[in-house]
Amino acid sequence: MSIWIIFKLLGSLALLMFGMKAMSEALQKMAGPQLRHVLGAMTTNRFTGMLTGTVVTASVQSSTATTVMTVSFVNAGLLTLAQAISVIMGANIGTTLTAWIMAIGTSGNEASPFDISIVSYVGFFIGIVLIYMKKHRYIGDFLFGIGLLLLGLTTLKATGMSMDLANNDTITSFFKSFDPDSFWTTIVFLLLGGIMTFCVQSSAAVMAITMLLCSTGAMPIYQGIALVLGENIGTTITSNLAALSANTQARRAALAHMFFNVFGVLWILFVFRYFIDMVCGWVGYDVEMTKANASSAAFLANAAKLNFVLAAFHTTFNVVNTMILIWFIPQIEKFVCWVIKPKRVDEEEDFRLHFITAGFMKTPELSVFEAQKEIQSFAERMQRMFGMVRELLLLSSTAIATKKDAQNKDFSKLFSRIEKYEEISDNMELEIAKYLDQVSDAHLSDDTKAKIRAMLREISELESIGDSCYNLARTISRKYNGKQDHFVDEQYDCIHQMMDLTDTALTQMNALMAGRKEAFNVNRTFNTENEINNYRNQLKSQNIADVNNHKYTYAVGTIYMDIINECEKLGDYVVNVVEARMGTRFHGA
Repeated sequence: MSIWIIFKLLGSLALLMFGMKAMSEALQKMAGPQLRHVLGAMTTNRFTGMLTGTVVTASVQSSTATTVMTVSFVNAGLLTLAQAISVIMGANIGTTLTAWIMAIGTSGNEASPFDISIVSYVGFFIGIVLIYMKKHRYIGDFLFGIGLLLLGLTTLKATGMSMDLANNDTITSFFKSFDPDSFWTTIVFLLLGGIMTFCVQSSAAVMAITMLLCSTGAMPIYQGIALVLGENIGTTITSNLAALSANTQARRAALAHMFFNVFGVLWILFVFRYFIDMVCGWVGYDVEMTKANASSAAFLANAAKLNFVLAAFHTTFNVVNTMILIWFIPQIEKFVCWVIKPKRVDEEEDFRLHFITAGFMKTPELSVFEAQKEIQSFAERMQRMFGMVRELLLLSSTAIATKKDAQNKDFSKLFSRIEKYEEISDNMELEIAKYLDQVSDAHLSDDTKAKIRAMLREISELESIGDSCYNLARTISRKYNGKQDHFVDEQYDCIHQMMDLTDTALTQMNALMAGRKEAFNVNRTFNTENEINNYRNQLKSQNIADVNNHKYTYAVGTIYMDIINECEKLGDYVVNVVEARMGTRFHGA
């Protein structure tokens, strides 16, 4: 076998894989937000969930993308794990459309009047025109992707024909060395399909190789279908390994996916021959026909149906498996929850990202969605940190007078927690920024670029809120541990009122982060900011008068105003977060 033929074979597989990736990414860019809304709205029960998974996966040609979207929704609380399992079942059906595209792309023979590679060249031409038009560049990317896919398939088929695999003694003797009627032969090829898919990291590539070997007559249909079953398991091994570093729900979803496919393979092994013969009957393929007992034309016409047999089997198997297991989703949910226990960590004292999952291949649309959920969690954590500062102020006001050991310990413990939160805010900013930086390396739409710029500003301002909270805590601690006089009651009342206004601003900010910006009334935040500014100015004037009237010392007044000014500064950071999310500017004081 010539080295050039081997490179041509590998190159055509690379074209196929790249074309599938480009087509899938283009489809997701065109319909990403709409697909997320569909996933959130159409999973009211197990059947609509399954149907949604099928439609979404068939639309974007990526079961991985559907799975990642689904897991993100589970983490966000928009879907239950049971609903996610039904979507993943549907994704298994939707992904079989790939096999049908390949079957059509590799169908026909030398006598066929139509060469499907012509479609790829038409796709390239129209695609490049649309890409340069920019307005419709995603449609152009899609056409380029499907063009590369079809060109890869036709090149793969032509290379297989030129290799004359059916008459290659090395290849045919390898397949003949296995007893076609042996159960162990099926097991060997099933394992081989799983290993190949795991190594290549593409079930589409292994499906293309299987179709090539079967359609050229080199590999019997039963062994080919065993390879297809192995691909189903191989692709779940990849996702389970990827999920090892991810959160609990991601690992449970990946395990449910593996359970679904492994269960299907187990039951199909008991009816293997009968099931295949049934599918062959539907397609019209004669299993018994060989070169020896049929004319050359009849044999070629029969062999041309093999790719459709593989596609039909793939779809029928997944549909039947789904129809069996869809009734047992609660039991599958209990099983995966029993196998994968949640990590026992104190969320408040331990830094970890909740929504950004490592290992999964994601499109920019999905990555931005996950980052948005992580930023929402960041914002909620900062409001909890501010709540701790308010609690620290209360502890200081009661503990200063008594200085009891127990109260001193409580004060020190709470201050240490606030210090820990400040470290967490720094880490969250760095990790989310690093993730967004990785996303920005991809080919992005203008809308996605704008979202990433806004999110980078949001996390910077949220980290500044954390710094302000820590500064407040340090000021309170300095007052608690110092030798200055106590705050008077009026000062405590004013500080609490200022903190109430600041907490209101944080609550409004978190309402925006958790909801849709179209439904958010930004004027409420701007009005709160004006109230904070006006109150700060009022207290500043009052503080000067009170110091002059000797109500308290200048040192106490300085610490008091440090707290007031820091609250006002924190309010400014809140407004900056709101501006970044809303895309508006506030021209207040």
